[in-house]
Amino acid sequence: MEESDRINEQTFSNGDSYSGDFKGILPHGKGTYTWSDGTVYEGDWEEGKMTGKGCIVWSSGAKYEGDFSGGYLHGFGTFIGPDRSVYRGTWRMNIRHGVGRKGYPNSDIYDGTWKEGVHEGNGRYSWNSGNTYIGNWKGGKMSGRGVMKWANGDIYDGSWLNGHRHGSGVYRFADGGYYFGTWSKGLKDGKGKFYPAGSKHPSVNMFSGTLGNDDSEKMILSQNSSMDSKELKTPKPRVKRSISEKISVGGILKSSGRISHRTTSLDERSIFCDSAKGLVCNNSSCKFLHTSDEGQREEHESSTVVYEREYTQGVLIKEIVRNCAELQRKGKRQSKFSVEEVKKRSCVDIFEGHQSYYLMLNLQLGIRYTVGKITPVPMREVRASDFGDRARIRMYFPRKGSQFTPSHCSIDFYWKDYCPMVFRNLREMFKLDAAEYMMSICGDDGLRELSSPGKSGSIFYLSLDDRFVIKTLKRTELKVLLKMLYKYYIHVGEHENTLITKFFGLHRITLRGGRKVRFVVMGNMFCTELRIHRSYDLKGSTIGRSTDKDKIKENTTLKDLDLSFEFHMDKLLRESLFKQIAIDCMFLESQQIIDYSLLLGLHFRAPEHLKTLLEPPSTTSSPESVLAYDGISTQGELMIPPSGLLLVTHEPSFVSTAPGPHIRGSTLRAFSLGDKEVDLLLPGTGRLRVQLGVNMPAKANHKLLKEEVDDSMEVELFEVYDVVLYMGIIDILQEYNVKKKVEHAYKSLQFDPLKISAVEPKLYVKRFINFLKKVFPDQP
Repeated sequence: MEESDRINEQTFSNGDSYSGDFKGILPHGKGTYTWSDGTVYEGDWEEGKMTGKGCIVWSSGAKYEGDFSGGYLHGFGTFIGPDRSVYRGTWRMNIRHGVGRKGYPNSDIYDGTWKEGVHEGNGRYSWNSGNTYIGNWKGGKMSGRGVMKWANGDIYDGSWLNGHRHGSGVYRFADGGYYFGTWSKGLKDGKGKFYPAGSKHPSVNMFSGTLGNDDSEKMILSQNSSMDSKELKTPKPRVKRSISEKISVGGILKSSGRISHRTTSLDERSIFCDSAKGLVCNNSSCKFLHTSDEGQREEHESSTVVYEREYTQGVLIKEIVRNCAELQRKGKRQSKFSVEEVKKRSCVDIFEGHQSYYLMLNLQLGIRYTVGKITPVPMREVRASDFGDRARIRMYFPRKGSQFTPSHCSIDFYWKDYCPMVFRNLREMFKLDAAEYMMSICGDDGLRELSSPGKSGSIFYLSLDDRFVIKTLKRTELKVLLKMLYKYYIHVGEHENTLITKFFGLHRITLRGGRKVRFVVMGNMFCTELRIHRSYDLKGSTIGRSTDKDKIKENTTLKDLDLSFEFHMDKLLRESLFKQIAIDCMFLESQQIIDYSLLLGLHFRAPEHLKTLLEPPSTTSSPESVLAYDGISTQGELMIPPSGLLLVTHEPSFVSTAPGPHIRGSTLRAFSLGDKEVDLLLPGTGRLRVQLGVNMPAKANHKLLKEEVDDSMEVELFEVYDVVLYMGIIDILQEYNVKKKVEHAYKSLQFDPLKISAVEPKLYVKRFINFLKKVFPDQP
């Protein structure tokens, strides 16, 4: 810099002053800037902006020392807040973003990744009370896989959502007892097993068969990654490790500030490491790694009792005491059965055994390619040619890769994407972000294969976040969808509250030899933060519409004759429901579609007076520490949420806005609130927007027949329940076929087979709606 550019000091008209190097009239080089309010920066400058290394002290007493860029805190640095909190880590544009460690004024410590100022990714939070959490965070809250260790020695290892235990997990009590089960919003919800201290614990082969065999809820619980890990320690991070390769975690304490990605290692207490992947297992074949403490290794033979329990919203509604040896024999039988069942459902002519895994990889490769190719195309209205025979994207995916496709570990295949512009516009219409859609289906976590709920022999996959269902189709079903696609596009465009299945993509895979697999991507209508306790597939028929009681499991989808409830809803909610059902059925009638059904999901709220029917305290008094929330930790049993569902006036800023397949529909109005848009207030859970087929409150009257009541039979505890309903019209790809009139007459509609002409889509609609009116009767 020339001598003329060096000015020792300059005072500005607003009271600020600068002393140091200049370039022209701009601070450049080393210098100190003092603002009129007393804030002082000393460090590097570049053409009038703080850039490089420096230190700034605000008039409030806050201090930052580290990297600057373009006048922002950007890079790596240490920030000491006016409240004496200390953050050391990476920043992006004045915001904590990346890897960092923050010590709070109350001595709490968070050490992990940040995104836009909040905990997100993999992190460790230590409370001043002695509680510690290591695991995944999202949006500042514990979400995903994580381990919580309380000061009293209790440990929970399992799934979390929005700061609460949610999903499958293992709870180990300080005295050595274990509870294996599921949680919902921090409350035990569903079936589980409690093993008292000193009893033998199950291996994963036994445990996996005890939680309802629910593929969508399975959570692999690697105990030795957490249960006996002293101080829950993990090694230091590698300096050159990409953040995307680490697991993500979420927290529950409010934070102030943000940061940016940086490869700088923090200190010895940083938790990021390759071994952190031990906290997460995305493959359903992972094993439950059994470890036990010294007291449990003795395995007292006298402690052979296990408690099979069932909870609803934290309320114990059933308990069966079993002998451990009996349970082990039962587990072996279930394991043998499940293996045979998996083999049976995997045999779908083409993919057998492990080849189903190849199909999943092919789906992901193809969808990633299609979405990446179609997304950059400017948005426009669809044309007639977008529905034609030439509206296809074709590509060959050799295992070794090609000029247009990456190498992969699956088998060679040809890919075809049907009507890509139409489905791209449908995804936009349903407010699906292309990147989120692709990551949900094509992310490293993969897809989960589900057993088929019907007799079609189709393979079903569920995305890891539960938002999307992928189903293999028959050739006839694909033709039906292509034939009706134009009218379907118009229908969903005109009716945002439609209950008809939402379709997001239609594809085909061809293997060498010409064998083809067709599949469709659909929205999962049961993608909700609430637990679906029961589900029904309703067609309005009685012939063959019941489920063998011996085959009913916790997550079995039941049928018409299994439904023993009537649902009473708000007058306007019911009117809106049947108005849309009529519109949707008229559309299906116009397309000659028949044999569809209403998929109904029920979420039960635990009645307050159910507490009086709990077992004696000796069966439920095991000490369990409640999750610490906002830095406050409490001991003892979780409080039972009060009974009842409350409709309140809709307030957009207060309802859950988590993305899902139902975010497009409008908010419904309720008669009980003067024809105003309403939200559903769930005590102990949250506030949800009421939409058609989503978050719809009702009273469920249990229709118990007198002759069913017998001392030897197990009956429902109550006749009236508060429920939240989820529903949609599914199985809409079965076109009306004259050749199947007699079959429908016998099996579906119960009409006289001699009156074959009566079996038409119009009469199917009539019977279907009349049946639903009995299920949802109009209130007097």
